[in-house]
This record gives sequence, C-alpha cells and structure tokens, in this order.
Amino acid sequence: MEFLRNEYLLLALTFGVFAMFKGLQKKTGWVLLNPILFTIAALILFLKLSGISYETYNEAGELIAFWLKPAVVALGVPLYLQLEMIKKQWLPILLSQLVGCLVGVISVVLIAKGLGASPDVICSLAPKSVTTPIAMEVSNATGGIPSLTAAVVVMVGLFGAVFGFKVLDMGRVKSPIAQGLSMGTASHAIGTSAAMELSRKYGAYASLGLTLNGILTAILAPMVLRLMGII
Repeated sequence: MEFLRNEYLLLALTFGVFAMFKGLQKKTGWVLLNPILFTIAALILFLKLSGISYETYNEAGELIAFWLKPAVVALGVPLYLQLEMIKKQWLPILLSQLVGCLVGVISVVLIAKGLGASPDVICSLAPKSVTTPIAMEVSNATGGIPSLTAAVVVMVGLFGAVFGFKVLDMGRVKSPIAQGLSMGTASHAIGTSAAMELSRKYGAYASLGLTLNGILTAILAPMVLRLMGII
C-alpha cells in the first residue's frame, strides 16, 4: 500500500474525486451535492481506511495550495470588468459591507456568549465569514484558536455555497448585485466560487464583498470584541 502515499497519486485522487462530485451535481442538479463538502468527506474516509497520515497527504496538498494565491488574484478580473458600475454605486456598497461585517461579528458573538462559550472560542468564531488566512490572523491576534477558526470558516463557506442563494430567494432578494455582495460577504471564497458559476456579474460583486469584508473584519472585529468585553 506504499504506492498510495505517492504525492502525485494523492493529488490526482483529489482532483478526480472533486471532478466526479462536480459532474454528479451538474447531472442531478442537487444543490446539497456540494462537490467541496463531499470531496472533503471522501478524502477523510480514504485517509482513515488507508492509514495515510494528514501530514503525508498535506505534502500533496501544498501543490494545490500553491495555486490558491493566483486563483484569488484572478478574482480581480470580473471585478475589473464591472469597475464602472461599481464606481457609480460605491456608497451603498460600502455601507452595506460595513453593516454586513458588524452584524456578522456581533451576532455570532452574542449567540456564542449566550450559549456559554469561552472567550477563546468566541474570538475564534468572530472572523467566521472571511477567507482563512485573514480569519486565522484575526483569531490569533484576539486570543482565539486559529485551527478552530479555520474549520469554522470552511463550514460557513460550505453552508453559504449550498443554502446562500436559497435564503436570498426566500428573502426576495432578486438583484444580482445584492446577491453577489451577500455571497462574498457571508461565505468568502467558497460563496464567491458559487456566485461565479452563475455569471461574471455575480462573481464580480461576490469578489468585491469578499475583499471588503476581509478588510473591514480585520479592522473592526478586534474593536467589537473589546467593546463587548470579550478581550
């Protein structure tokens, strides 16, 4: 079974499993059949059954992680294509992002505090809606647990990708701009990816929401936690 530990085989397996679930979702049309969620579950099961350690798999995973940075940069392309429209609406966009950021942080703090969570857990949950690198830095700076934050960020992103547009439709939010901004703000890169699948316009505003919410959360989350007496 030593051949299963080959990093290129593990890399090919990762892409293959993802492509399989992506194809199944497209064929069946089931929103719940999220390829990211099912790929994670399938790979965990494979690693457990084969006895391959996470460290071994992570060596292959680093080859994927290398391309995450240029992939994030590439999100700027649809943003640039919608730049003129964004300039005309900069004030409502900025205000909506500010409100979204504050509501996201304050609500999770109040819920976690009400359920009796410890301060370090609350600090870990506060940056749940931004990309993992920013969320982990905010968590670390405020006394949270970065590993817990990373797990929560993935869960939030997956939940948004699966149910985000459904919730927006239930709330009668029909504007592509509002939907795109909401997905990027609430579900970071995973939500942005889901928005990109609909159209470039959705993707552009989701990218903007992702970027602005990341900046605002990094600035405001520590202040909110301090004002609420958590740190």
